[in-house]
Amino acid sequence: MSLVAELRTLLGDNAVQDAKNIDPRHLHDWMVTAEPSVTPLAVVYPRSTEDVSAVLRACHAHGQAVVPQGGLTGLVGGAVPVRDCVVLSLERMRSIEEVDRANATMTVQAGVTLQEAQEAADAAGLLYPLDIGGRGSCRIGGNVSTNAGGNRVLRYGLTRDLVLGLEAVLPDGTVFSSMNKMLKNNAGYDLKHLFIGSEGTLGVVTRVVLRLHGKPSSVCTALCAIPSYGHVVEVLVQAKARLGGALSAFEVMWPDFYAFATTQVPGRPPLPANGAYHVLIETMGTDQAHDQEVLQGWIEACLEEGLVGDAVVAQSLREVQAIWAIRDASGEMKTKFSPHVDFDVSIPTGQIGAFVEHCTKRLKERWPEAETLFFGHAADSNLHIAVRIGAADLPSDDIMALVYQTVRDWNGSISAEHGIGVLRRPYLAYSRTPEELDLMRKIKGLIDPKAILNPGKVL
Repeated sequence: MSLVAELRTLLGDNAVQDAKNIDPRHLHDWMVTAEPSVTPLAVVYPRSTEDVSAVLRACHAHGQAVVPQGGLTGLVGGAVPVRDCVVLSLERMRSIEEVDRANATMTVQAGVTLQEAQEAADAAGLLYPLDIGGRGSCRIGGNVSTNAGGNRVLRYGLTRDLVLGLEAVLPDGTVFSSMNKMLKNNAGYDLKHLFIGSEGTLGVVTRVVLRLHGKPSSVCTALCAIPSYGHVVEVLVQAKARLGGALSAFEVMWPDFYAFATTQVPGRPPLPANGAYHVLIETMGTDQAHDQEVLQGWIEACLEEGLVGDAVVAQSLREVQAIWAIRDASGEMKTKFSPHVDFDVSIPTGQIGAFVEHCTKRLKERWPEAETLFFGHAADSNLHIAVRIGAADLPSDDIMALVYQTVRDWNGSISAEHGIGVLRRPYLAYSRTPEELDLMRKIKGLIDPKAILNPGKVL
């Protein structure tokens, strides 16, 4: 019996697409498309951990490559198929199994979208704080597999900090189940971390226990124009001291990004460009009037000190949305700043300003016509970069080599929150020591000796 026929027997005809009937959406993620010659052997749609186990057991016996897929919102090609692979789509695994208010946890299947998880938590009077632009499409399994970050890492941490337990299927079909719901559990190695951030190369995450938080009853938002990056750092230091645990977002937009973003968002910008750095500050608390007063009073003090040149504090939901729309205009870069090369790097927060100047200088020396956009979370060391060089063919490989070499020179990370996938694989050694890479390969070899799971990704 052929493998495709075996998969049909295991899952049913309606859960298997053969090579002649592949839905084209499975051939790309948000930024990377499979080579034209690549056609998967099949796409399968399991509905349970048991289905995933059966598929992997069969593929392991055949030595067949398997590429897991979630919402296909990744930016580095981590879910892009390879030649003759079986694509394992988790999109039909959509059950929210439990919301436990006493433990403040939620148990979900991997195919639940981030937005669905957020809404289920909200309905229970709780908060699932992970938030990224692709919330309506990205799935929890993908968030876990890439250790997604987003806008609220400053307060709540990365996905890794929001996972208490998980279930994953190993390449040979073995089910690894550690569905822990307890905040404290020091009983030996915490093996769930093998699968968080490993981009589906060690196992396929099928179920997750998410940690929830208390739902804030106040959200306050401000936009500040700040004259220099040095002032930005001082404002951040003061924000942490004066706003404390309420500080939930500190989004920095360099002048080039703010100028781009405000041309993409309808209406008059809340603040003029004027060559300043613009910082979106958000707090979450329990008393809207009091929290608004605290934020406004602190910003007024910053204005008096000269740390902030201009500012606006949102007074309505409409104004909050208008401010966030500027930061979220990064989603328009794919069409309005095209073609370009994207970067998602980490540099120690205090050094980011100097790094941007140095990186821009190197790009302009190589390509005088280069255009750049810089923005990022900054407070958690994360910087996003977009580089465009005219309308001609983009020398993507040369641009990546220059920027990643600069990141290496500054002892930064080539990937802050998007992962490695295929795009960053050639540069992984820029951010990992030979000893770290050797241990990664040993772990991969131990868990996946046939190298069938998401081949060609990460390592």
